[in-house]
Amino acid sequence: MNTEAESGVPGPVLKRELVRDHILQLIESQRPGDPIPSERTLCARLGVSRPTLRAAVDELVAAGLLVREHGRGMFVAPEKITQELVSGEQAMTVPQADGVWSSRLLEFTTLRAGARIGHRLRLSPAAKIVYVARLRLVDGTPMAIEHLHIRADLVPGLTPRELESGDLYDHLRRHHDVHVREAVQGIEPTVVTRAEAELLDVPELSPALLFERLTSDVRGRPVEYVHSLYRGDRYRIVSRLTLGPTAEAAPEPSSGHHPGIPPGDFAHGDPVASSTRGDVQQAP
Repeated sequence: MNTEAESGVPGPVLKRELVRDHILQLIESQRPGDPIPSERTLCARLGVSRPTLRAAVDELVAAGLLVREHGRGMFVAPEKITQELVSGEQAMTVPQADGVWSSRLLEFTTLRAGARIGHRLRLSPAAKIVYVARLRLVDGTPMAIEHLHIRADLVPGLTPRELESGDLYDHLRRHHDVHVREAVQGIEPTVVTRAEAELLDVPELSPALLFERLTSDVRGRPVEYVHSLYRGDRYRIVSRLTLGPTAEAAPEPSSGHHPGIPPGDFAHGDPVASSTRGDVQQAP
């Protein structure tokens, strides 16, 4: 595998992330219907146990990226139908979610980007990134697991404390002179694995929302790639679509936590182009 930790043995969260990244790289390098190596082959290649490998495969099957066929093996799933909503004329404001949000750091390390993450961040596979896994809590209740991949060259001296408290992007702006401007984010339904269920305090295979986001700064440089898993029993997504001309309205100030987006993102006057204004509501 071409993504590896700088020192020591990867922790369990990072190990699952590396396995997931390797399989996704296989999927993205092939066409729908192509086979991928067997679980036994992948375990030997990646040096991981069968439960660790199977947890990653189960996640990708649930997400519709892999298909299991009994007696035949695993195959790349058919392509998904994607509807892209784009508008160059309107800015998106994301209302804050309810509750008091906090973070608990699960892993924090520097590692090589690898082919897949490097491609997303426009980096060499050998370039360094900061990998962060953190548990997000609202009013003390586990609500989401976030996996952040941040360009290390943009955040020298980034500390775990910056990821545990306050607004991530406020820290990036104040301490690292990184000003984010826009993000492309996708949302898909999925289910949680056993390890994820333990962290989120929900039953295994519970419904969840998978957020994947690529964030860029004011110079157009990718800053971070993030994928986050949010409890499906606590969230719903509501979009307001503008179908005709409307009067100009002053943007609302952005504060608090936005699911899929750490608190404070795109504040301080940095617009994000989109055709929707997304309301993320915490279900009762």
